Amino acid sequence: MRSRTALTGLLTTAATVLGLMASTTPATAGALDVTCLPTSSQTASFSPPLTLTPGPTTVTASTQYGPCTSTSVPGLTSGSRSATIPYPALSCLDLLKSAPLTFTITWNTGQTSTISGSTAVTTAGAALVVTITGNVTAGLFAGDSVVQTVTGPSTDVTLCTLGLGTVPSIYAVVTLAITSAS
Repeated sequence: MRSRTALTGLLTTAATVLGLMASTTPATAGALDVTCLPTSSQTASFSPPLTLTPGPTTVTASTQYGPCTSTSVPGLTSGSRSATIPYPALSCLDLLKSAPLTFTITWNTGQTSTISGSTAVTTAGAALVVTITGNVTAGLFAGDSVVQTVTGPSTDVTLCTLGLGTVPSIYAVVTLAITSAS
């Protein structure tokens, strides 16, 4: 279960739609503590590439947040997260599953925010859109709500789910909003 949760976190932060950006709407009516817009991006690579048949692969994912603006921490302008995780059995169908996840963003200030939430995966036209909703559970902005949208092209994933190709990597644009509860 841990590996599926970690994978979903990586993939949701790696799902894709080049050039199509989803809007980010804060989950509460509180103050917007941080917003990160494209050119924020995420890349996930699969070695070997994913196929329709589950098999062993290593996922390497990296998310770069920025430009970011924060009303409560004026020096916060960017952030990042990355991971490399081997999986014993993974297929391109796993990219379409929603699941819980936890991840930590390291901000350019040296502070961190640990986020726990869940993902919702949809396809809209040629776009694969992963929306993460949850809360900051530790670190900077603890208690705030989070909405992150990862949008990228769905072509490789769609072809793979039809048995007509593989998924070697996914590049996506990212939007992030962290909103205080008050």
